Amino acid sequence: MKMRNIILLALATGTLASCTDDQPGRQPAPSPAAKVVGAAESCISLNQLRETRIRDDWTIDFMGNGGKVWRNTLTSRCPGLSSNNGITYETSLTQLCDVDIVYILERTPNLHRGPACSLGKFVPVKLER
Repeated sequence: MKMRNIILLALATGTLASCTDDQPGRQPAPSPAAKVVGAAESCISLNQLRETRIRDDWTIDFMGNGGKVWRNTLTSRCPGLSSNNGITYETSLTQLCDVDIVYILERTPNLHRGPACSLGKFVPVKLER
């Protein structure tokens, strides 16, 4: 029998990037800027994660142990995703992968699962301050 894990990630506390162009499919530059420090990964181990920071409606930073950060650029814009929300997901694995879906947690007035967003690759980065 598969074990289902439902993980509630910490509410994001990051800064939103401003988007001056509302063209569908056009991605703004996330803030803070980040320098790529390794090859993109398809999956990251759940036991390495400690929190998430939602940067904008395209970008989620997964914060790991020891200061490691993976930036995930979603496969498409996820309207409603902002630093005021959290995310949740379900997995039967011990990893979160680029084929997985995250869901926006909405508070209206009770906490419930909102729209779905498709993850992209996990890119190891060093955040610029």
